[in-house]
Amino acid sequence: MAKFIVFEGIDGSGKSTQIRALAERLRAEGRRVYVTAEPTESVSGGMLRDALSGVTKRSACELASLFLLDRINHNVNPVTGIKKLLDADFDVICDRYYYSTLAYQGSETDFEWVRKMNVDCPEIRRPDVCIFLDIDPAVSMSRINRSDRGFTEIYEKAEKLREVREKYFYTFERLSDNIKVIDAARDVKTIAEDVFRAVKEA
Repeated sequence: MAKFIVFEGIDGSGKSTQIRALAERLRAEGRRVYVTAEPTESVSGGMLRDALSGVTKRSACELASLFLLDRINHNVNPVTGIKKLLDADFDVICDRYYYSTLAYQGSETDFEWVRKMNVDCPEIRRPDVCIFLDIDPAVSMSRINRSDRGFTEIYEKAEKLREVREKYFYTFERLSDNIKVIDAARDVKTIAEDVFRAVKEA
C-alpha cells in the first residue's frame, strides 16, 4: 500500500538531503515515489513564497490561511494531488505539511485556531508518518549561513528557530499522528537508516 510520508524540521535541518536519500532507496525497492513540497507550485504557493522571502509582507493569520488554501489544493488537485497520487500507488514524500503551519504561524497567532482549521478540515489527509529531523538551532543557523542560496527567509534567525523548535514539540503533544523524532546532528547515513526504518514501520 502506498504511503504518505512527511518530513519536518526547522530550517537547515537537512530535510532535502534525507528526502532525496529516502526516495532513492524506495525506488531501488521497486516502489513508485513522488516527491512534493509546501508551499506548492500553485498560485497560493507563489503568494506564500513571496511572503516567506520578504517580498510581500503578510500577517501570521494571512499566512496560516494561505497555507490552508494551498494545502487543500495540494490534497485534492486532480492531476498532482496527494489523494490522486496515493490512489495511483505512488508513495508521496512531502517536504513540510501542517506541522510547519502549527509551529511557525502557530507561534505568532492563536495556536488552537491554526490547529483546528488544519486537522479538522475533511480534505486534508493525515500522513502515515511524520519524520521530524531535530537539530539545535545554532547548528541550523550555521548550515544556513554556509549555504549558497544567496538569501534568507523571514524565519531564519536563531531566536525565532528556537521558538519554532519548541512549538513543534508543543504541537506533537497535541496531535495523535504517527510522529518520529530523529536526531539530525549525526552523519547523513546514520540518519537515513533511522528514517528508512521509521517509514518501513509506518
